[in-house]
Amino acid sequence: MPTSLTLATNNGDIAGGEVMLLALAEAAGDLGLAVTVVAPTGPSELLDAARAAGFAAVAIRATTRSAYARGLRAWDAAERSGLLWCNGLVPALATAGHPDRVVHLHQLPRGRAQRVAALLARVGARRVVVPSRTMAADVPGSTPLPNWCAEVVLPSGSHHRDPDAVTLGYLGRHSTDKGVDVLARALALLDRRTPGRYRLLLAGESRFVDEADALRVRDALDRVAPLVERPGWIGRSDFFAAIDLAVFPSVWAEPFGLVVTEAQSARVPFVVTDAGALPEVAGPGYPWIARAGDPASLADTIERALAEASPAHLDAARDRWRREYSPEAGRRRLAALLAGLGVRVGGAA
Repeated sequence: MPTSLTLATNNGDIAGGEVMLLALAEAAGDLGLAVTVVAPTGPSELLDAARAAGFAAVAIRATTRSAYARGLRAWDAAERSGLLWCNGLVPALATAGHPDRVVHLHQLPRGRAQRVAALLARVGARRVVVPSRTMAADVPGSTPLPNWCAEVVLPSGSHHRDPDAVTLGYLGRHSTDKGVDVLARALALLDRRTPGRYRLLLAGESRFVDEADALRVRDALDRVAPLVERPGWIGRSDFFAAIDLAVFPSVWAEPFGLVVTEAQSARVPFVVTDAGALPEVAGPGYPWIARAGDPASLADTIERALAEASPAHLDAARDRWRREYSPEAGRRRLAALLAGLGVRVGGAA
């Protein structure tokens, strides 16, 4: 019965999928498994993070995806023992047909080429894992394994809200698929309705966003520039401590929504759209869900959330995080999945 787990990254830099790879590695270590992370040397951000966290790391000498895929396939055929966790389409396709693999897809394939690649990548896989039931409905034969996050702890006394001076908050990639341009238009509507009441803390940046898309977002934000503070990337605790209401205005079919779970753990009220898995993560009957791509619906939902949010809502959201999206919940689910694949798990399941 295997007692080790090898996780192969999709990218050398760190985005959402790589954040979850590190969370998976930590959970597997807590379950008593010997964990190895495989990553390219360029960029080395993920490789460096894995080593800093104390995991054994295999560096594939590569600075392009194609070189990484070739190197990973050769290394896997010659060196790997135990179960291979392919954390994304690149390692899954690179090792297609190899034994003892889990294919973990963090988002739906886009376009014909990716769809064909995903079909090939599944050949011989023992399990295909996706982050939500919503995505599983579009990936036949897949198993949902929801993402999870560490608790976001706020300084005591962080929230003493002034109803006449509201700080909205967004944290993430500045792109049209994330709905940042829609949020800018909703902010303009809110300011027309109640001049001077609203400001937006827009954290994050346009990382991994093409120039044309970034320009569309900048144009929308320029129209509300006096109402927007842009600190770049800031810590989760600092972000949630500084806002009254988080807004996640995505227009694309989100496969999960990790920042929603962070808001739940921090007991900060939030608005989501009906895009993809966001309503699933927010929970059954969640009251503040706007129509994706609709600035007026988003503005209306923001106003309702500010008027209706109560300690009972925040307690319910935190309880949902604890049950469904805490590290303990994630570790339990991972333990059950691995045990079903014949991997010997112990530790803090």
